[in-house]
Amino acid sequence: MKKAIATDKAPAAIGPYSQAIAVDGMVYTSGVIPVVPETGAIPEGSAAQAQQALTNLSNLLEAAGSGMQEVVKTTVFIKEMDDFGAINEVYQNFFPEPYPARSCVEVARLPKDVMLEIEAVALKK
Repeated sequence: MKKAIATDKAPAAIGPYSQAIAVDGMVYTSGVIPVVPETGAIPEGSAAQAQQALTNLSNLLEAAGSGMQEVVKTTVFIKEMDDFGAINEVYQNFFPEPYPARSCVEVARLPKDVMLEIEAVALKK
């Protein structure tokens, strides 16, 4: 049976979707953007946005009974491939080795015109 996951420590869903779904010992997150949940603010710069998006992702996974150490796959959508290095520096601090599998795709536009969005698949603890 699938269970919707919701937390106020990550940006709320802004459409007909769940922040995450837990099913059969797995957690599947929706795309998480770098919005500060308490204020709605968006940090400046790709590194600061990566920090906020990954913090939001971590909070969402915790609410689902998982964590960053349980992530097996991420997909990162970035607005500018030139920001790949700066985002990677932040990204590596959130995940222990072995790092999760990952896809990274440059896209034309993201919700709220942010610089990145990240989604994850994780095991439940």
